[in-house]
Amino acid sequence: MKFVSTRGQSPAATLSEALLSGAAPDGGLYMPEVLPKAELDLLNPDEPLAEFAARLLRPFFAGDELEPHLRSICEQSFDFPINLVVPNLAKPQFHALELFNGPTGAFKDFGARFLMNCFERLAGRGPLTVLVATSGDTGGAVGCAADGRKSVRTVILFPKGRVSAFQEHQLTCWGENVTAIEIEGDFDDCQRLVKAAFCNPALCAEHRLTSANSINFGRLLPQLAYVAHAALARFKATGMKPGFVVPSGNLGHGFAVLMAKAMGLPIGPIVLATNANKTLKDWHDKGRYQPRASVQTLANAMDVGNPSNFERLSALGVQPSELRVELVTDGQIRTRIKAVYETSGYVACPHTATTFEAWWRLPKDERSDRDWIALATAHPYKFADMVEPLIGREIEPTAALASILNRRTYKVRSAPELDDLAQVLEGSALMGQRHCAM
Repeated sequence: MKFVSTRGQSPAATLSEALLSGAAPDGGLYMPEVLPKAELDLLNPDEPLAEFAARLLRPFFAGDELEPHLRSICEQSFDFPINLVVPNLAKPQFHALELFNGPTGAFKDFGARFLMNCFERLAGRGPLTVLVATSGDTGGAVGCAADGRKSVRTVILFPKGRVSAFQEHQLTCWGENVTAIEIEGDFDDCQRLVKAAFCNPALCAEHRLTSANSINFGRLLPQLAYVAHAALARFKATGMKPGFVVPSGNLGHGFAVLMAKAMGLPIGPIVLATNANKTLKDWHDKGRYQPRASVQTLANAMDVGNPSNFERLSALGVQPSELRVELVTDGQIRTRIKAVYETSGYVACPHTATTFEAWWRLPKDERSDRDWIALATAHPYKFADMVEPLIGREIEPTAALASILNRRTYKVRSAPELDDLAQVLEGSALMGQRHCAM
């Protein structure tokens, strides 16, 4: 399989080349030259996710140097559980796909571990430098997945004052091969810097830059796998295509669901839930895509004013009429978290709460005529300061999240300028040694 840029000005690439490049040389994002059709008769949702994923993803790896390693990559990446639960037994058609049982309590653990396991097999001579922008959870997952690996060093950019206290700790607590940079700006500034670095051939060559953001197509492959697995499980149980409600920031998850549907997997209506960042909502309602500065919200991992994966959405030919977009405010997030807990005892993080709210807005007959799957993307403990007062009790961390609090932290502060980032890249190995010495 070959991969082409959404902007059409770069040569076609192999999967390995696309993963190592992150973004295409012309600044676009890689997409399959031809999207494969899922072979439904070969896919069994009763299989463990790792086996299912290896079978589903085989066409993307066909003919690539990573093809012989696909099964082991999946086994090493999908080694913690995903739970498909019914939060409220009075609403048996509504399911939450809990994606937060990995080591950093967020769905990003799947993509980060998948990419790192690919990178280890592609590193060749000397380490790769994984450059990643984060609005909350991606950086922690990538730092954890990279921690201690000799084949990669990781540089994480996060916006000052726009992540929770726990998220910042999780971003800044890893070993000598991980450097966290606090950027004086918002997530869009972080994302802009990453894209600028990838458009600089000298910087890319010197540091062997690659990305672990969802601009890297490899981040989307594990998302495609667990979406397909859940969809087929409910389709097998009911005979009807389930609907999906997806929290949307940089649009990686949303695109993965749309891609799964385009591949022929049994997926019904799609609802994208956003926070107060209304770029996607305006596109849906008015038919115009107008990027803007991001707005800070309680669902901070979704604080994106210019979603990178919109390029892929456009390349796939998705029209506003093919989905629904619901904008959820901070006040509505708080109200929904409290209401969900009071009626069912289920504790939702702010991002997951946007999906619950979006589902409740559907007409009653649409909610009840099929199963729906909401993507539950982060463990609520990561937002305990906000969630606990709403539900009136403490939230217990998982053992993995509790262990993170015992780690020492280190961060570098920087202006949102490429020259400053280049200086950090030059010295990130030494900074990592300072980290470990603290």
